[in-house]
Amino acid sequence: MWRSLASNMLTFLVVGLFLLVGVVIWGQSQYTAQGPLEDAICLRVERGSNMGAVSRELEAQGAVRDGLIFRLGADYTEKSQQLKAGSFLIQPGASMEEIVDQVTRGGASTCGTEIVYRVGVTQTEARVRELNPSTNEFVELVAFDPTAEDAPDVFAEKRAQPDTRYRIALAEGVTSWQVVEALKAMDMLTGEVAEVPPEGMLAPDSYEVVPGVARETVLARMQEVQQLRINAAWESRQDGLPLDSPEEMLILASIIEKETGVPEERGQVASVFVNRLRQGMRLQTDPTVIYGITRGQGVLGRGLRQSELRGRTAWNTYVIDGLPPTPIANPGVASLQAAVAPENTDFVFFVADGSGGHAFARTLEEHNQNVAKWREIEAERANN
Repeated sequence: MWRSLASNMLTFLVVGLFLLVGVVIWGQSQYTAQGPLEDAICLRVERGSNMGAVSRELEAQGAVRDGLIFRLGADYTEKSQQLKAGSFLIQPGASMEEIVDQVTRGGASTCGTEIVYRVGVTQTEARVRELNPSTNEFVELVAFDPTAEDAPDVFAEKRAQPDTRYRIALAEGVTSWQVVEALKAMDMLTGEVAEVPPEGMLAPDSYEVVPGVARETVLARMQEVQQLRINAAWESRQDGLPLDSPEEMLILASIIEKETGVPEERGQVASVFVNRLRQGMRLQTDPTVIYGITRGQGVLGRGLRQSELRGRTAWNTYVIDGLPPTPIANPGVASLQAAVAPENTDFVFFVADGSGGHAFARTLEEHNQNVAKWREIEAERANN
């Protein structure tokens, strides 16, 4: 009898063991298998949350089939205590294993709210935007002047969220003074700016920053990026250019940047200035005159007067020979590349053509014809 009972107990234990192993194997397969999510979602993990709350949210949004397996998998891999706060973009079909890895890895949030400070040539604008997981594109919630006294309520609301990201985007052609003034208005940054960085030495780009970072640190990062770009452009320059140093290249690039916003034109605009330098002609470009008046501190906001075109400043290329002494703005990569690789043309003149671009000419006669056409366009616009 006892022998029979022991035999039965052993059988039950063996069967139970096999069942347990089967359950474990099944659970592991569920943990690593493709998940049921059909459309991407943005999973927000609050500070102080836990895997239980996360698993329930994932179940509610249809990202996992079984929250218990999700929690057990996180426990088994010893990641339950590594949960990070933030907003995470969960892709369609993501497995439980992939989601656990994502929410415990840390780093910057991959979705949610982003506040972008766009430093432009004429104004600085703050934009609050949120990622739409289904399209993987940002939806703008509000745009406003960050120096205004009354910010939109949604701005304060989103700033209060700990996982909101911040980005500073510099447009091509901004001056260093404009950048510093814009940074001063961003109250999530800290510290004073001892002096305005040299003109041309801040790289137009998009920079992710964290609240509390020093303004000087942000400026140093912008200078580091620009120096790398300057070095790379100078190394790739064409032979025979009338440029003796990276500094002269940077000056020319800044003039190209201010003369045209049409990407396809940069090489032609560069060729005009390079041809003029080679022939000993004055550059005669309005943006340099404007810089001589404003020193890059704000926008002139009106047309140039004849007295200003004739007035002598170190930057007035109507009265000085060659390049001005400093850049007149911060040029982007495309303008740096145009300065060292201009198109091969005979152009020495250009004027606006009414379409946002320019008409180029080889001779003064051609140029005068183009100017006459531009005057007609100006007159028509003034009468409408």
